[in-house]
Amino acid sequence: MKKINAAQLRRMWLDFYKSKGHAIISSASLIPENDPTVLFTTAGMHPLVPYLLGQKHPQGKRLADVQKCVRTGDIDEVGDSSHLTFFEMLGNWSLGDYFKKEMIAWSYEFLTDEKYLGIDPGKLSVTVFAGDGDCPRDDESASYWEKAGIPKERIFFLPKENNWWGPAGITGPCGPDTEMFVDTGKPACSPECSPACSCGKYLEVWNDVFMQYNKTADGKYEPLAQKNVDTGMGLERTVKTLQGVDSVYETDLFAPIIARIEKLTGVKYGSSETATKAIRVIADHIRTSVMIIGDDRGVLCSNVDQGYILRRLLRRAVRFIKQLGGGMGLLSQVARVVIDMYKDVYPELERNADRVIGEIDAEEGRFEKTITAGMKKFEAIREHLVGDTISGNTAFKLYDTYGFPIEMTTELAKEAGLKVDMDGFNAALEQHAAKSRAGAEHKFKSGLADHSEQTVRLHTATHLLHAALKRVLGDSGIFQKGSNITEERLRFDFNFPRPLTSEEIKKVEDAVNEAIAADVPVTCEEMTLDEAKAAGAEAHFESRYGERVKVYTMGKYSKEVCGGPHAEHTGQLGHFRIVKEQSSSAGVRRIKAILE
Repeated sequence: MKKINAAQLRRMWLDFYKSKGHAIISSASLIPENDPTVLFTTAGMHPLVPYLLGQKHPQGKRLADVQKCVRTGDIDEVGDSSHLTFFEMLGNWSLGDYFKKEMIAWSYEFLTDEKYLGIDPGKLSVTVFAGDGDCPRDDESASYWEKAGIPKERIFFLPKENNWWGPAGITGPCGPDTEMFVDTGKPACSPECSPACSCGKYLEVWNDVFMQYNKTADGKYEPLAQKNVDTGMGLERTVKTLQGVDSVYETDLFAPIIARIEKLTGVKYGSSETATKAIRVIADHIRTSVMIIGDDRGVLCSNVDQGYILRRLLRRAVRFIKQLGGGMGLLSQVARVVIDMYKDVYPELERNADRVIGEIDAEEGRFEKTITAGMKKFEAIREHLVGDTISGNTAFKLYDTYGFPIEMTTELAKEAGLKVDMDGFNAALEQHAAKSRAGAEHKFKSGLADHSEQTVRLHTATHLLHAALKRVLGDSGIFQKGSNITEERLRFDFNFPRPLTSEEIKKVEDAVNEAIAADVPVTCEEMTLDEAKAAGAEAHFESRYGERVKVYTMGKYSKEVCGGPHAEHTGQLGHFRIVKEQSSSAGVRRIKAILE
């Protein structure tokens, strides 16, 4: 097997698909545009969903890229040999062009040809969909693999749980996939051993998804008019396989980062299990933090949404660098290594380097104060504790209110001869997470905290504000980035490169109040999304809409697709006033306003 580094693999991938007539597109932002249902871009296909659903892509029907991705569901697992929060996904797409025959032939060529990965064909196995009561067995894919050179005994038919790509929601495009595996040389765990096993014999390197069905609301699978191909090869996992190492952290993607951590702390990677885990956590979390802050639409630390995830990553990195004996100000030095490694691939990191370094240093300082406050609180708890166990609720309050890591609570308790009720802590944490998920789901569905009369008025005013911004700023490219509305105020985020002047803010207020004074009715019509656009309605977050949408019109002032609810007349709203205009993130402004 050829020893290929990450830079070579990126270039090889793009050159290969360029030779097959694909347009090479840039990585989309890590911060999803017009999609408030997820915090980060989690897969290469995520930014391309509208085109997979039939919208024409300006660069054609054949596309390929290297996409930045962040997944944070397994933050606590980072530190083992494989889990990462940031990764790069090599992808290619056919938007109603080629299908299984071409894709499988190209997959085999890229994997085995000496010009590319040069993997021994004898070490390759593949899986295809076994079929069920909904959809037939994918014998077509199996036949193309046989023609390519994979013998029948290394073609495994597996059920939906292994070889099916479901719709993004309950309904939508979906279909069978075929996955490619390299035999690691480990012995089979049983006569029935297959790539579905977790015994370690088979390592997945690639996944081709064939979107050929549409799942309907009644659970039926209907053939799609536009059949698509969507593939994904994880860069880190593939580099690990090609370099023949046991962990992604031992590839060239992490070597310079780990070397800097070792130099700053004086602790060697591999010197102990504890040291190895700590260095892996720091390396992963700083790499991801640099990507999040350094993105052109990047965010800063906060207590909500993406900013909360970023804060959690950085504070976890602080805790582990302290565990290694490191002091303050070291994380930004690690971040500089990450910027230098990736600046040629993602030039935005160098453009935004000052913001990256500044935010990491600032958050380190903020966390230092948090640790100090948490230590004082812990001492007070210890002094007044009855018995030898800190309750789960108390430990959770330290974590939730003071930002005090549970690991620090348990370590301090152990030193003091105390225990922590971890079952109680985990129960409190899960209850909190469930509330947060429910709140986020509600927020992202409508942006409204509730459906009270005043909240509905403010929601209606948000439509007028959006339209007023477009008129006053004279920029048809302005669109909503997000909103959050409570009984007290509305918060509206929109793309704009600079602060508004006091004169512009006054003009926006006047435009909204003009619409309110006109007391026009708020009318609602149902139509298709295409009809709504043709009628001039603003439509945002299109992937959330069904086949038919509601269009709310307020005279000549606003026409927008929305799920409601709204006031009946604009005259019911009251006097509109902007109380604050500020930056939300890079290239995004935030307005907070009230109705008096």
